[in-house]
Amino acid sequence: MTGCTHLQDSVSMETVSFVDMADGTREDYELIFAEVAAHRARHLADQVMGTLRSMRGPTFGYRIDRYRHSLQSATRTLRNGEPDEMVVAALFHDIADPVAPENHSAVAAEILKPYVDERTHWIIRHHGLFQGYYYFHHLGGDRDARDVVREHRWFDDCAAFCAEYDQNCFDPDYDDMALEEFDPLVREVFGRYTRFPMVDLA
Repeated sequence: MTGCTHLQDSVSMETVSFVDMADGTREDYELIFAEVAAHRARHLADQVMGTLRSMRGPTFGYRIDRYRHSLQSATRTLRNGEPDEMVVAALFHDIADPVAPENHSAVAAEILKPYVDERTHWIIRHHGLFQGYYYFHHLGGDRDARDVVREHRWFDDCAAFCAEYDQNCFDPDYDDMALEEFDPLVREVFGRYTRFPMVDLA
């Protein structure tokens, strides 16, 4: 049976009956999924933006930090008339840098995946590889490493994203917009019904 809990930001104030997941019931998992959905609706956008704010400070040798780089990327994307979800994707394209620097593109893409279309996901997933065009050769690598996906239908789109909204977004004098100005777009995108619901309980 379910039991009462201490006060918390919850819908039902109930907990599941099990300690081991193998002992859970349909009612237990319906409760969990309802709680997760309610928490996502209330807090996901704030948590993602909070993660972005945590990137303030270290510049790693660049002339601006990753927080401003992200704002600048999103600002340029917005001012160029790109769709809302691409603006949000630009805002968070480097969000995994603090915890997954070597594969940050893949992690950022997976965070966005449930809420954006396949093209936007693919661009963010591959932008790290495409950014290499601008510096791999300076470090003994192949700047054309991106050619491994040369025949992909979104190759040119990813190249354009990096050229227009990434490699040029390290300007300390650029008038990037404040994060708060992107708040409505972030809430709209992360408030979408996920393309990958965990399970169909119907």
